[in-house]
Amino acid sequence: MPGIDKLPIEETLEDSPQTRSLLGVFEEDTAAISSYFSQLFKAMQRIYDAQNELSAATHLTSKLLKDYEKQRFPLGGDDEVMSSTLQQFAKVIDELSSCHAVLSTQLADAMMFPITQFQERDLREIVILKEVFQFASDDHDAAVNRYSRLSKRKENEKVKNEVMEDVYTSRKKQHETIMHYLASLNMLQYKKKIALLEPLLGYMQAQISFFKLGSENLTQQWEEFLTNIGTSVQNVRREMDSDAEATEQTIQDLKAASDPLYMPDPDPSKVPVNRNLTRKAGYLNTRNKTGLVSSTWERQYFFTQGGNLMSQSRGDVAGGLVMDIDNCSVMAVDCEDRRFCFQITAFDGKKAAILQAESRKDCEEWIATINNISKRIYLSENPEEIAARVNQSALEAVTPSPSFQQRHESFRPSTQGRPKAGRSGSQCSAGSESPALSSLSLDSLVAPDTPIQFDIISPVSEEHSGQAKSSSQGRTNPFGESGGSKSEESEDSILHQLFIVRFLGSMEVKATENADVIYETMRQILAARAIHNIFRMTESHLLVTCECLKLIDPQTQVTRLRFPLSSVVLCASHQENKRLFGFVLKTAGGRVDGRPVTVCYVFESNNDGEKICDSVGLAKQIALHSEMDRKATRKQRELDKAKEKQQEELHKQKQIEKDLEEQSRLIAASSRPGQPAADGQFLVLSNSQSEDSDAGEEGQKKGESEA
Repeated sequence: MPGIDKLPIEETLEDSPQTRSLLGVFEEDTAAISSYFSQLFKAMQRIYDAQNELSAATHLTSKLLKDYEKQRFPLGGDDEVMSSTLQQFAKVIDELSSCHAVLSTQLADAMMFPITQFQERDLREIVILKEVFQFASDDHDAAVNRYSRLSKRKENEKVKNEVMEDVYTSRKKQHETIMHYLASLNMLQYKKKIALLEPLLGYMQAQISFFKLGSENLTQQWEEFLTNIGTSVQNVRREMDSDAEATEQTIQDLKAASDPLYMPDPDPSKVPVNRNLTRKAGYLNTRNKTGLVSSTWERQYFFTQGGNLMSQSRGDVAGGLVMDIDNCSVMAVDCEDRRFCFQITAFDGKKAAILQAESRKDCEEWIATINNISKRIYLSENPEEIAARVNQSALEAVTPSPSFQQRHESFRPSTQGRPKAGRSGSQCSAGSESPALSSLSLDSLVAPDTPIQFDIISPVSEEHSGQAKSSSQGRTNPFGESGGSKSEESEDSILHQLFIVRFLGSMEVKATENADVIYETMRQILAARAIHNIFRMTESHLLVTCECLKLIDPQTQVTRLRFPLSSVVLCASHQENKRLFGFVLKTAGGRVDGRPVTVCYVFESNNDGEKICDSVGLAKQIALHSEMDRKATRKQRELDKAKEKQQEELHKQKQIEKDLEEQSRLIAASSRPGQPAADGQFLVLSNSQSEDSDAGEEGQKKGESEA
């Protein structure tokens, strides 16, 4: 390495202008070094920050790949091959993340530390020494100036000595300072080369170590794995390209075939009307009355399902029942100067819907389809098939489909014929079919000829609605409670949970062994609501406590129904539509033969029905433990009373024995009437004392005989 220019330290005492000029050159060089190293430091700092970010990003990528199998994609199935492949990738990338972390540590120690030390220690030392030298030089110049102004005529030894001492001190300080300053500037020529080469050397060594570590971790096995994955990616890409070509061809074919259908009213000669349809779906405008003479039109998606006409707005999860088209009448009508309108009227004439199609072809096809469906249902030879199909359609209309695929497959036309429906067709439960339910008949679950109650009516008013009794007589609650004697449950109950529910209906049931009776009740109530077009539901607040279940009016806070918790024998939620739940209650009152009446109540909730059932189960457990505690307390109280009574009997027995001894002594003393007492007086017994002694003797004899 070539020689380094140095400042002459030997000439610092003279402080000649040549030395000062050479010092200025070195100071300019120091400023250039400081500027250059500042930029170099920023560049290396960016390298170090980028490496830290790369290490963190690699670690995050590995973590996300490990969590892939925990993700649930709405349209993605369980791909075990993809999951296992990503797990292997996560393992490799995790090892690379460790290598990057080691590289970050090495860069911090071998690259950033030397250049940081050079900037913060060496260059900072030069700046401080320059400031100190400047101060010392100024002090020396001032001291020399004062020494030069000493008077020749009026010499003052004291002042002269002080000035000379000041010159001596300042010159010594300046000399020492400039020597250290020049020595630091000379050493800076070496340090700048070290500070420039050492970080670069550390950077290269860290990179080489990183590459060696990567080559050691990425073995031949990983290379084969990456080769296989690359082949798989190429296969997927080829499959995607072929699928894209097929899709593009399909789009072109559909565009060519659908060109006549883009017109809202196509030419009948090009697009003929199909009058043999049994299923139809498409957008229609429906007329809604907003007043006596005013009305609005709303565009909705209509489709036929079974024997029902359904509608669904955009964004809705499932369709809703518009009307039952069994034996209905349909015809084209003129309405509000609109074209292609037709009217569907129910068989009883109480409900009608006016719809508008986009074209004459659609209007005629809708009319023909509805006529075909109505005729097919009306002429069916098996009435049980009609009931099964209507019930199933009602359930599909009321209960939302659980998945995207099932929701849209229900709208596709069926390619298979409808199987013959027998008795088992009407036994389709509201949830998934269970083997127990398939082996039972409806008569074993639901009482025959039982009406369905769609409104909330108190069981008290049901049984006593026709009896006008006076308030003094009271009334009997079918749940075993008196009409006005029992007060409300205490406000300090352990459990208080409130749920918003809507009452769907209730009916009497027979079986209470399992949840199938609740599923069958849900099916019948939902089917009946759909068939009779009953969509109004009463909203209430269900209060669950440890004593009872309450249905409270949300507006007036009046209790509509109150069920003792002991009467709830079964509670379950729907297996597919979790918002539906029901519970079975066994009342205390009888019908005609005095037997208990079992009623199933069905509700719809804003919450998960399982949570409500869990809350009811928790309330019953708390009530059971409370009852067990009360029984234990009552038993302990009876034992305490028995002990107290036994203690009282023992105390009475001891008192009787004491009285008998006293009376015996008195009787013995009274048997000698002529003999005076110790004090010279005679002892005379009264009649009462005699009677007491006789009673004591009889009690003693009785006690001896009992013993």
